[in-house]
Amino acid sequence: MERDLRLSRGIRGSIAFGEEIRIELVRKSIHLMIGIVPTLASVNLTLTIGLLAFGTLAYAASESLRMGGIEVPLVARVTELAARRRDSGKFVMGPVTLGLGAMLSLLLYPNPAAAIAIYALAFGDGLSSLVGKILGTIRLPFTGGKSLEGSLTCFLAVFVATWSVSRRFTPSLAIAVFATLIEAMPLKDLDNIVLPVLAGALAWLIL
Repeated sequence: MERDLRLSRGIRGSIAFGEEIRIELVRKSIHLMIGIVPTLASVNLTLTIGLLAFGTLAYAASESLRMGGIEVPLVARVTELAARRRDSGKFVMGPVTLGLGAMLSLLLYPNPAAAIAIYALAFGDGLSSLVGKILGTIRLPFTGGKSLEGSLTCFLAVFVATWSVSRRFTPSLAIAVFATLIEAMPLKDLDNIVLPVLAGALAWLIL
C-alpha cells in the first residue's frame, strides 16, 4: 500500500512538472519573440512602437473581457495556455509588462542601448526562466526560488547579445553581470519592465 502511494505521488508529481514545463515553454516562446523588435525598429521606429502599443492595448482589452466572462478566441486561448497557477482567476499581466518593457526601451534609449535592453528582456530573462525550470537544482537565497543554472544562462545570453551588438568585452561583461543580478530579484512580472529599463540605462552610460 505504501509503495503504491509513493508511486501515485510520483506519477502526479511528474504530470504536474510536465504541465509546468509546457506552460513555461509557451510563456517563454512569447518572451523570445520580443527579440525581433530591435530589427523592426531599425527599419521603422515609429511603426514598431505603434505596433507594440496596439498589441499591448489589444491584449489588455481581451484580458479584461476574459475577466468578465467574454473570451476573444485566439488571445484567450493563448493566455490560458501560458497562465501559471499564481495567475489562476486573475488578470495575466505578463504580456502587458513585456510590451511596456520593450516600448520603454525604444523610447528611453538610442541604439545600441535600446537593442541591448530588449535582448536582455527577450533572451536573458526568457532563457534563464526556461533553463531554471527544466534544469535548475541549486536554489539561490533571497530570489524567490530562482536557480544558479537559470542565472548563469541569463549571464551568458546577455553577454553574447551585448557583445554581438557592441563588440566590446568589458562593457558587455558589466552589463551581463548587472542584468543577471536584476533578473535574480523576486520581481515577478515587473522584471519585464525593470530589467530592460535598468540594463538599457547601464548600456547607455558605458557604451
